[in-house]
Amino acid sequence: MRFGFLGATSVLLGDGFGLRVGVTAGPVKAAAKAKAVIQIWLWGGASHLDTFDPKPDAGNDYCGPLNHPIPTNVEGIRIGELLPLLAQQADKYSIIRSMTHGVNAHETAAYMVQTGRMPGDRQVYPSVGAVVSLFKGYDAGYRGLIPPYIVLTELQGRFSEAGFLGSRYKPFATGGDPARTPFAVEGVVAPGISEKRQRDRRDLLSKLNTLAHAQSGAARLAELAQSEEQAYDLILGDAGKVFDLSQEKDELKERYGRNTFGQSCLMARRLVERGVPYITINYKGWDTHKQHFQIMRRKLPELDKGVATLLQDLTDHGRLDSTIVWCSGEFGRTPRIQWEPPWNGGRGHYGKAFSALVAGGGFKGGQVVGATDARGEEVTDRPVYPGDLIGSFYELLGIDHNAKLPHPEGLPVRVTPSVDEGLKLAGRLTEIM
Repeated sequence: MRFGFLGATSVLLGDGFGLRVGVTAGPVKAAAKAKAVIQIWLWGGASHLDTFDPKPDAGNDYCGPLNHPIPTNVEGIRIGELLPLLAQQADKYSIIRSMTHGVNAHETAAYMVQTGRMPGDRQVYPSVGAVVSLFKGYDAGYRGLIPPYIVLTELQGRFSEAGFLGSRYKPFATGGDPARTPFAVEGVVAPGISEKRQRDRRDLLSKLNTLAHAQSGAARLAELAQSEEQAYDLILGDAGKVFDLSQEKDELKERYGRNTFGQSCLMARRLVERGVPYITINYKGWDTHKQHFQIMRRKLPELDKGVATLLQDLTDHGRLDSTIVWCSGEFGRTPRIQWEPPWNGGRGHYGKAFSALVAGGGFKGGQVVGATDARGEEVTDRPVYPGDLIGSFYELLGIDHNAKLPHPEGLPVRVTPSVDEGLKLAGRLTEIM
């Protein structure tokens, strides 16, 4: 019982999701174009040359066997040859080819790309998801039983996503595997326990709860009873059914890909439909120091099916215009292939230049921002720093960039990173907004 009811109650009560606390978010602009974000995190850092910034003329030491980029449905834009489905969807997304921060360490780079801030001072800043949870979650009138910041399926553990905002704004990591039936969401769906058995347990617990019956008028017990009712609704009611992918047609599940990533993309679309404002898909396996091309031949088709189908599915459901889709990792991979032992055809970490895909929520499609040189080693046009990208998200979400984040020590911290903090910034992505 602990795994189901008590787990769900902790989602609603113990971590502060169900009971309001005295935090007041700053103003939200009325002109928001986006209502939600789906962040596809290429955990480990994907190669820009093999995905969205191909360099077919750079030679074998840079391209290796993936040296035949393909045209897209937008004239003049080519992407990696293992992304044919995304090539057919290029009118729906823009490619940023000039992401940069210059950091080659996973932890530091992940922190920078997801907070927009430099590490090293005594502050631990919140991630984009935590900030959106503050301004679009319970403090802003969100009423869903499902937490406003969801991670599919496991946390990275690279840094504290909530930062100084505290545990109330931590993401709820589902655990489990959406490619399995049922999708055993930790604290919501108990593996191996049928719905009937869950209901029987609820009835038994109610009969044994003599304290609640004896003091039914007590305010605190009434509060706990409400949280209990909400928890059971999350486990057994309509709220929890969002995690039941058996409700989707087999043909659609096949299009997404019968794997953890593909079904996570389908799950993200369902969560957006339920009003969840921020969903992160942590897609592992991109840290390809060895066997890079063998891994790419497996990973890129998965990425291709999942993201391309997500874009089309959001469009079909009328959700793409109000949902930002953001796909990138913490950095790129070394443009020059490391053929020598022990790498034998691997790519290392590379923060000087990498790519990101953005779509929906007010971002234009069919555009390319920035450029790198002929080998993908240096940004040559329109550098885009993490703070530029994050500031663009906040603007499209209608979050006032001058709003103050509630700091535990009362320090004046603005939502959007600024040059006053000593950061490199080149400006928001107004050319594709």
